[in-house]
Amino acid sequence: MQNNYQQKKLGILGGGQLGRMVIQAAINYNIDIHILDPDPNAPCKAIANQFTVGSLTDFDTVYAFGQNCDIITIEIEHVNTEALEALVKDGKEVYPQPHLIRLIQDKRAQKQFYKDKGIPTADFVLTENKAEVMQYKHFSPAVNKLGREGYDGRGVQILRSPDDFHKGFDAPGLLEKLIDFDTELAIIVARNKRGETVAYPPVECLFHPTANLVEFLFSPATITKEVQAKAEAVALDVIQKLDLVGILAVELFVTKEGEILVNEIAPRPHNSGHQTIEGNFTSQFEQHLRAVMNMPLGNTELRMPAAMVNLLGEDGFTGEAFVEGLDEAMAQKGVYVHLYGKKITKPFRKMGHVTLLDENLETLKKRAFEIKELIKIKA
Repeated sequence: MQNNYQQKKLGILGGGQLGRMVIQAAINYNIDIHILDPDPNAPCKAIANQFTVGSLTDFDTVYAFGQNCDIITIEIEHVNTEALEALVKDGKEVYPQPHLIRLIQDKRAQKQFYKDKGIPTADFVLTENKAEVMQYKHFSPAVNKLGREGYDGRGVQILRSPDDFHKGFDAPGLLEKLIDFDTELAIIVARNKRGETVAYPPVECLFHPTANLVEFLFSPATITKEVQAKAEAVALDVIQKLDLVGILAVELFVTKEGEILVNEIAPRPHNSGHQTIEGNFTSQFEQHLRAVMNMPLGNTELRMPAAMVNLLGEDGFTGEAFVEGLDEAMAQKGVYVHLYGKKITKPFRKMGHVTLLDENLETLKKRAFEIKELIKIKA
């Protein structure tokens, strides 16, 4: 049966770099993309078929935006799910489904879902306020997370000893056991309306020491075949138990004993899949399109080992962005620069990424660290 996806308008809530890279994939399929974003200078502005400035959390704005689309999806979770549910009642297709976005918006509900569905995750307790956090000093060392509104490392803190518990969040949140993990992995999985599922090979994540953002990714992860198979099975189990249509990033811990624990999930393209544009047969951005438009899912295998280097605004610089070291990086074989169209830089702002391809994994890692030192975004 022929899918008439070329006649369907796809609306995306959020006009940041993730939406921008989805549009770059959609152009090849002649798919019209409409964007809603509060920032009049959002990265998607110049390349969307239609760009609307407006709040992603206001019911009327989201509802009105969705009226002009056939299918609606997201590139950020902080959106008005009530408006999306009203659009579903009107016959619009919304993926991921609004009730799943709501579930994932709340880390407490997310963790409870894992527990209820038998998905392996770190031990946790739900807390309502700082006073309750203080009652669980015996739970240290622990990670304290806000239930809602945490993003890119905000709303997450490590309480390493009982003396730290006075810093607990004074709002609904959770405490989870700090895992002494061996490796931190991420796996992108996708599912379309027909129920077809695919998983990308796991990638290894290295985090910025202070900004709590992914700084480097290495694909493939240096893990055993057994750990890889177990991790992919867990990630696919999560998307199937959610019954989610779209793409899902699953962040995982591999413990010292080789056990797999789910940390968090994101129901959209994700930082941990940026390297798929050049490194895999189908990019995560094209896969997201394929999943929400009910197209056949694409092959996820690696073309070649790949590293991703996040380009963050340099500390101490705010203003009109200037990229240092670009020419030297571009002169190298297998270096692919992606700038996100953000004119203004500020410390640790995600300004772009570089994908690096190399047949030798050790050389790849060495070159990735060199690229990080070479390209600097200043003002």
